[in-house]
Amino acid sequence: MHLLRGAVRTYAWGSRTAIAEFTGAPSPTPHPEAELWFGAHPGDPAYLQTADGERSLLDVLRADPDGELGPVVRGQFGDTLPFLVKVLAADEPLSLQAHPSTEQAIEGYAREDRAGIPVSAPNRNYRDRSHKPEILVALSQFEALAGFRPAAQSVELMTALGVADLDPYIALLSGQSDADGLRALFTTWITCPQPDLDVLVPAVIDGAINYVRSGQTEFAREAKTLLELGERYPGDAGVLASILLNRLSLQPGQAIYLPAGNLHAYLEGVGVEVMANSDNVLRGGLTPKHVDVPELLRVLDFTPAVDIVVDPESLRGGAELVYPTPAPEFAVSVLDVEGEHLGHEIDAPTRHDGPQILLCTQGAATVYAKSDSVTLQRGAAAWVAADDGPIRLAAQEPTRLFRVTVGV
Repeated sequence: MHLLRGAVRTYAWGSRTAIAEFTGAPSPTPHPEAELWFGAHPGDPAYLQTADGERSLLDVLRADPDGELGPVVRGQFGDTLPFLVKVLAADEPLSLQAHPSTEQAIEGYAREDRAGIPVSAPNRNYRDRSHKPEILVALSQFEALAGFRPAAQSVELMTALGVADLDPYIALLSGQSDADGLRALFTTWITCPQPDLDVLVPAVIDGAINYVRSGQTEFAREAKTLLELGERYPGDAGVLASILLNRLSLQPGQAIYLPAGNLHAYLEGVGVEVMANSDNVLRGGLTPKHVDVPELLRVLDFTPAVDIVVDPESLRGGAELVYPTPAPEFAVSVLDVEGEHLGHEIDAPTRHDGPQILLCTQGAATVYAKSDSVTLQRGAAAWVAADDGPIRLAAQEPTRLFRVTVGV
């Protein structure tokens, strides 16, 4: 078991304060910090702090895959850690995006290889052969657009905006099944000529302004989101696409799970994000980066996404809160040390014999494994190899640890 030093990624939409304050670093930072990666992705592996100095987690796994990953995980995923843990801090909206299925990723990666597109090229869609299911657990109030909403709800919103230019699109959406109508309308908007967008988007923005001024509340969040996106991305088809997506406000501790094909855009907030170990992204707008419309349409799932908010389930007498997902690559849970357990060593519930990443988001705890112990304070993380568990915890103050394991 070792402390992990995460890799910070700087993107324009990140925060100059959130990740720095979370880890106890000086704040504000010179550049926006968007993501803190704890994992073994080749693009930015975390580093173990050992007695011999720092070692890349990627190198450690290569040197002893059986001891670090365990035979069960190796049997299913090979010599690769199948999950990636991130702390995400958004001060501005992320791009409108979706992720491919495994089959789509394998086919797309091979196709772009044959075309001679370098893996690091900005116009490359597929940087690996993996799908990318993901769960985001809110640490602060977290705002998001995620998954297509039932068509009838979007029809109500467009009608409430009172924009005559939307009338033909309302007819298109309501004249067929939800999935077919959503596919037809989204495809129409995402392929709309720019001169047409330059007329339609401002008209929709004017409708949102009038709606907010009217004092109506049913679609107030959606209207304000239209205004915010329209100000940042004038003339962008992604502004219109937001009308078709669920507008969510997650409270701390709530989560959303997004399987392949779900269109989404995180808007603002701080959260713990866990995903399959992939960097495949198909963008659809709200970004200056590469947008491949035909490929995005190929991977999107237009089935309305309902009940995508995930609340944790209390297991083992409340000792562990588990966020259930069907993803085999990861399992996410929370260990809380509080009340009568403070000041005592307690056994963490055993999940299985695979590796673990622990991330402290509140308080401080000493974690004991077979080989060693480490103290985790807020913002710190630890790697527990497969052959180093099970673990025990001790804390003097209320403490919360996120635990990520393989979902096998």
